[in-house]
Amino acid sequence: MNGPLSSSKPRPLLAGEELTRVLPGAVPTIAIQGVSVSVEGGELVAIAGPSGSGKTTLLAILGGLDRPTSGRVFLEGEKIYDLSRRALAKFRTKRIGFIFQTHNLLASLTAQENVELAVRMVRGRSVDPRATATDALASLDLARFSHRLPIQLSLGEQQRVAVARAIAIKPRVLIADEPTASLDGNNGERVLEALHAATQTGCAVIMASHDDRCLRSATRVLHLLDGRVVGG
Repeated sequence: MNGPLSSSKPRPLLAGEELTRVLPGAVPTIAIQGVSVSVEGGELVAIAGPSGSGKTTLLAILGGLDRPTSGRVFLEGEKIYDLSRRALAKFRTKRIGFIFQTHNLLASLTAQENVELAVRMVRGRSVDPRATATDALASLDLARFSHRLPIQLSLGEQQRVAVARAIAIKPRVLIADEPTASLDGNNGERVLEALHAATQTGCAVIMASHDDRCLRSATRVLHLLDGRVVGG
């Protein structure tokens, strides 16, 4: 007689189980409560919900940036918040790519140098950092801006450089917070194409977005309201 189906079901690439985050203060705030989510390699999962629903908090917890008050996060079977602070930072750097709303580009480096530095830090000598950065920038129509500093770029161009940097390191998981913000139709589509291309290599992409283009392009959509899952 066969065993239970659950015994043979593979663990998802990224999983958060019963995640709750209480923000301290004179009156503590529950940012998310009892949220569970899993993402397989090759999936692009979107998190939707109004401002203040907990989307960014959930992304930060899944990405190893913000320890939950309770609950567990697994990446490739590793319970990440059981790691020491230093080990978690190293684990996160090697396996997770981030696209932040604030872009977080280094002001003293050109677009090319920002991407190259990330590739060198994460992938070392396994690839040619210059060629990898050049290809990533070109895929987002940024070749002509490669030698400009962030201050010389528009917000939309900075956003695309941040996307290029994230995909160039070939992460196992890519966390994106409003990845098409500040982008017009054509450039928004380029970003979504780049995210889908990442999934073709087995990367799990999870993004928070208000943009209907992102929600339509996702494999699944998880809806949050007041810190709880209400659909998806």
